[in-house]
Amino acid sequence: MAIIYPDGWREMASTGAAAREIETLIFLAEALPDDYCIYHGVHWTRVEKSHQLWGEIDFVILSPAGKLLLIEQKCGLLTESNEGLIKTYNAKPKSVVSQMGRTTDSMFERLDKYCKGTKPVIDSMLYCPDYTVKDMGAAGIDPSRIVDASRRDQLPYIICKILPLDNPDAALSDQLHAFLSDTLNLVPNANAFVGQAKMLFTRISGGLAEWARKIECEPFRLRIIGTAGSGKTQLALAVFRDAIAAGKRPLYVCYNRPLADHFMQISPAGGMIVTYHQLCDKIYRAQGLLPDFSVPGAYVILETFMTDFQPDEDWLFDELIIDEGQDFQTDWKDNLLNLLRQHGKAWWLEDPMQKLYRRPDVDLPGWVTLRSNTNYRSPQDILDSLSKLIPLPYPVVSGSPLTDSDIDLVSYTDTADLIDQTKRAITRCIASGYKRDMIAVITFRGRDKSALSAYDKLGPFEVRRFTGHYDLLGSPIFSDGDILIESVYRFKGQAAPCVILTEIDFEMLDEIVIRKLFVGATRATMKLVMIMSENSANCLMKNDQ
Repeated sequence: MAIIYPDGWREMASTGAAAREIETLIFLAEALPDDYCIYHGVHWTRVEKSHQLWGEIDFVILSPAGKLLLIEQKCGLLTESNEGLIKTYNAKPKSVVSQMGRTTDSMFERLDKYCKGTKPVIDSMLYCPDYTVKDMGAAGIDPSRIVDASRRDQLPYIICKILPLDNPDAALSDQLHAFLSDTLNLVPNANAFVGQAKMLFTRISGGLAEWARKIECEPFRLRIIGTAGSGKTQLALAVFRDAIAAGKRPLYVCYNRPLADHFMQISPAGGMIVTYHQLCDKIYRAQGLLPDFSVPGAYVILETFMTDFQPDEDWLFDELIIDEGQDFQTDWKDNLLNLLRQHGKAWWLEDPMQKLYRRPDVDLPGWVTLRSNTNYRSPQDILDSLSKLIPLPYPVVSGSPLTDSDIDLVSYTDTADLIDQTKRAITRCIASGYKRDMIAVITFRGRDKSALSAYDKLGPFEVRRFTGHYDLLGSPIFSDGDILIESVYRFKGQAAPCVILTEIDFEMLDEIVIRKLFVGATRATMKLVMIMSENSANCLMKNDQ
């Protein structure tokens, strides 16, 4: 049985094309000899001289001889044209030949720089298990490198024929394994859709979670200014895990309760994970005091208490991670640093574009600053469309390997039409292949002001929403339903494959509106639908001209 990298693939929750790839993995794992290694889900982004190159390969087969075979899997219907085989995505034809050429060239280029001494032999193959190629000569690919539906049972045999077990080269094979293992460094997706904590995504090599942790400074005070999807929460998770593994005590503090709840689900046991006001409440109660939240200004009382608090050993931490720093106040920052041990490390993670509250910026004199304007979560075409609709203070670059995800813009006239358009959007997304638990309906308004809050169903779809209550373990309680509905405020820091950003209504495209649109739109990892009032649509269209 062949060795599969990374492991854990049998437990991955997958649908659509991903499920078909898992089927292929099962097939190859059982059919190929023990000496072969299979790497799946190889993605990378490389930035060089202001240009970005994207690559995506479904499978890489490594033989004991140190030879590589790149396999591109195309499920479903293909089109045979004068330019070769074509695959259509969202009504847009894409050349299979060109895609395979780009990924192969990218692999050649990277391995040529990586491998010292002997250079590896790289071959490529197209695997289309559902389609039989009628004219192999016009496919644009060597017929011996096409395994279609008529030969799919022969796939393992053909792989072994291309990669024979001759002249083993252990040194080259080990070198290639090290390269591919680094490229496939998998971490839990800290921005995954709520309830999908087991999902994994391929962290693009050179990402924020990798190189930010290599910075050294004394005292350690690192400020990360990263755009949406740059990997700030993944970095926070990695830092939190490092501290636990080293026997240290980390403190993760954010502003948004849903983000704290979600971070708690995906982090290892140990340390403390709270919002700032949760932390104030815990410390207040630990001193034998009982807060009265029925009194006006109760939170101000807690904040004032924290300013004068002198921590004992129970309230000192080795590592301090402040997430959503753009929503914090200066005195909160000072109060948190007061809980850090003398030689402890402090991490400040923020994105000015996600500042949804009118608070002054927090000054961090003497802190080392690291900036990242690459969004690894949102496809390039979503970011391109978004930058045409709203003015961004800085260019946001996409590091996602996904394409063909144009924004669907829909307008509504009144509340009844809003509800109707939202129902239709859900239906269209499901018809496009998205499962109900992949869809998040995000309202532009707050939870209490949304017209959608009065509905338990949207058409035939049961609504899943936060009830405002928590269970005995402190976990949020949601109503039973298929389709999640959240506000743009509560869903900040999270993501979903398909996002329907609805109830967009504003009079003027001011700074706060731009930020809310940016936050809502960048929650989408694959598909984005924006449903807005006619007045809002007119404002955005004027900006696009």
